[in-house]
Amino acid sequence: MTAYWTSIDSPVGALLLTADTSGALTSLSVPGQKNGRTVDGSWRQDPGPFRAAEEQLAAYFAGELKEFELELSPEGTEFRRRVWDALDDVPYGATTTYGAIAARVGASRMAVRAVGGAIGANPLLILRPCHRVIGANGTLTGYAGGLERKTTLLTLEGAL
Repeated sequence: MTAYWTSIDSPVGALLLTADTSGALTSLSVPGQKNGRTVDGSWRQDPGPFRAAEEQLAAYFAGELKEFELELSPEGTEFRRRVWDALDDVPYGATTTYGAIAARVGASRMAVRAVGGAIGANPLLILRPCHRVIGANGTLTGYAGGLERKTTLLTLEGAL
């Protein structure tokens, strides 16, 4: 259960970060995100647990950080967690496909759609780089934060 939240400015808009009572990040959402988080009245606004995330995100957007080192604790099924973990293996500045992620997690060719659903449900945008997943034909497809943000992130990383 999320206990803390904060909002920070970024080149892709305000970022809403949430964390559990241990301080592990549970989500990073952007305005208008499909299935994005909104502040719950029971959460406590406190920037303290997010200092490392804020510093690392600032360095990422400045082009100085290529890999985040933060404690993440997203809620999801075992399958979704495997898919989200596979996103961490996609290097900065590179892209991959839904089919490649499916193969990486041992999902059948028929399960590519389920992999796409898991990627679309990624609660930690940017930190878990689902923006690096593109269509098999090289097109920018689906991004819960919007294709404009996906383009911005991939451009920042030099993948476009």
